[in-house]
Amino acid sequence: MADQKFEVKGTFLMGENWMPYTKVIEAPNERQAQERTFAVIGSKHNLKRRYIKIDGVKAVKAE
Repeated sequence: MADQKFEVKGTFLMGENWMPYTKVIEAPNERQAQERTFAVIGSKHNLKRRYIKIDGVKAVKAE
């Protein structure tokens, strides 16, 4: 099964402020897109999952 593109929106804790983000993630389904978002943001900003909030996931039409 080919990966789809998903747009993931939410916020993450940067210092004392919650910063918004929007990521386009390739994954086979929405749940996997959420997991990959946690992994990407967590590793880039050295954050645990409790400091990353996902507000929404929607499929993006392939170009």
